[in-house]
Amino acid sequence: MRYQSRCAAIGLAFAVAGATCAAPSVRGQDPGGPQGPIFTVKNESGAARTINVAGFSVVATDNPFFLDLGVNGRRCVTCHQPANNMSVSAADIRARFEATGGADPIFRPNDGSTSPLADVSTVDARRQAYSMLLTKGLIRIGISILPTAEFDLYKVSDPYGYAGKNASGNELSLFRRPLPSTNLAFLSTVMWDGRETFQKGSPAAIHFDLADQANTATLGHAQDPLPIDQATRERIFAYEIGLYTAQSFDDAAGDLHAAGARGGPENLSREPFVFGVNDPLGCDQNGANCDPKTAVFNPFVFTEFDAWANRAGGRNGARAAVARGQALFNTLLIPITGVAGINDDFNLPTVFGSCTTCHDTPHAGDHSVPAPLNIGIADPPVSFADGGDGIHNAFGLAVGDMPVYALRHKMTGTLKFVTDPGRALITGKWRDVGRFKGPILRGLAGRAPYFHNGSAATLLDAVNFYDVRFGLSLTNGQKADLVAFLRSL
Repeated sequence: MRYQSRCAAIGLAFAVAGATCAAPSVRGQDPGGPQGPIFTVKNESGAARTINVAGFSVVATDNPFFLDLGVNGRRCVTCHQPANNMSVSAADIRARFEATGGADPIFRPNDGSTSPLADVSTVDARRQAYSMLLTKGLIRIGISILPTAEFDLYKVSDPYGYAGKNASGNELSLFRRPLPSTNLAFLSTVMWDGRETFQKGSPAAIHFDLADQANTATLGHAQDPLPIDQATRERIFAYEIGLYTAQSFDDAAGDLHAAGARGGPENLSREPFVFGVNDPLGCDQNGANCDPKTAVFNPFVFTEFDAWANRAGGRNGARAAVARGQALFNTLLIPITGVAGINDDFNLPTVFGSCTTCHDTPHAGDHSVPAPLNIGIADPPVSFADGGDGIHNAFGLAVGDMPVYALRHKMTGTLKFVTDPGRALITGKWRDVGRFKGPILRGLAGRAPYFHNGSAATLLDAVNFYDVRFGLSLTNGQKADLVAFLRSL
C-alpha cells in the first residue's frame, strides 16, 4: 500500500511531551520568528532545510505542537526544534541551559534528570541532575519489566541510584534520544522500541499510532493529568504529516541539488513509500512473517548523488567524495554476524549484506517494516578488569554514564548485560533484549549525537562503530567519504 498521504510522526514519546522555554526568545517559540512553509538553518557542515507540504508554516505557533498542553511548561517543540531538524542537539540543550540557568522546560525532573529524585534546587545541582541531557541530549524513559516477561532483573548498576530500586514498580531508567518529528511519511515503527506501534502495515495504522502517541507523550512528559482530545491529536498529526527535512547545502560540496544531484527536502517529499518495500528479509507489511526467498531487494537505496560520481578538483572533488560515500553505503560488503533479529531469527551465522540491508527504505534509510535489531549499541562498557576503560563498550561507544542491567532468563538462568533492554521491555521476550529500530537517516547534520543513547558524538564516531563492530577495516579515506555522504542526507 502506498503511503502517499505524507504522514509524519512524533519521534520519541516526548514528541508531544516536547516543550518550549520560559523565555519567549527560545528557539521554536518566538512568535516573531521565521514563518512560512520553508525553514532553513545553518549547521556544522552547511545548512538544512525543513518544509511543510501540508499547508502549515514550519513554525506554526498556533498549532498544538507549539502550545502548552500540560502542566510543566513543556510543548512538543521543546524536544523537536525546527532549528535542530525537528529533534534536539546536545549543543543546543547546553545553550538553553546557560541562557536560563536550567529553567527551560526541557529541564524537568520527571524525565529530564538522571533520576526523578535528583536535587534541582540550584544551578549547580541542576547542571549535575541534567547531565545526560547536557552531554548527550538524552531523556530518561521509565519502564518496568513485565511480570509475564521471560526474564527478570538480576542486578542493576545505576550511577544515579534510582533504576530498579524505586517505588515506581522498580522501573528501569532508559536514556534515549528524541527522534525527529519529520520525514515520517516513511515511518514503519513508532518509537525506538516500537512501544507506540499498535497497528502495522498501513497509513491508517501509523495515523492511529501517532495520534495515540501524541496523547501518551502529553500525559507523560508534559504531565497533563487528563488526556488531550481527539481533535487536538489530529491537529498535531496534521502538522507533522507534512514535514520533510534534509541537508540542502554542504560547505564543501555546495548546493546538494546542483549539477544533477537530488538532495534537499523538496526531492525527498516527492518520493513514495510502500510498507515492506525493498525489505531484504522478505517480511510482510507487518514485519511478522518473513521469508528471504521471496525478498525483492535493491541495495541501491540512495541515488541522490549519482550525478556527482567521478568528478575532480575543488568543489567537484567534494562532490565526488559524497558520491563515493553513497556508493560505499549502498554496496560495501559487510559480514553481518551476531545481530539479533537477523542471524538468530534466520539461523544464519553470517549474512553478507551492506549498510542498506538494514537501512532499506529508498531515499529515507529506515527499515520499511517493523524489524528491531541488536547490533551492540546497548552493550555495556568494558571494565578495567576485562581490559577496558570502564567508559567505552567493546565497539568503542561511550556508554560509561549509563545504568547497566543484568537480566536473567527465568528458565535457564542465562544472563545478558545491557544498558537498555530495548524492545524486550515491551514484548517480554528474551530474544528481544537490546533490539531497537533503525531510524530515518535524513537531516543528520545539526542534530548530534547519534544512536538511541547518544553514544556516537559525531558521524565519524558512528562510522567507526560500524568499522569495529563488523571488522570492515575501512581506510581513513573511506571513512571520510562515508561522513561526507551522511552529512549530505
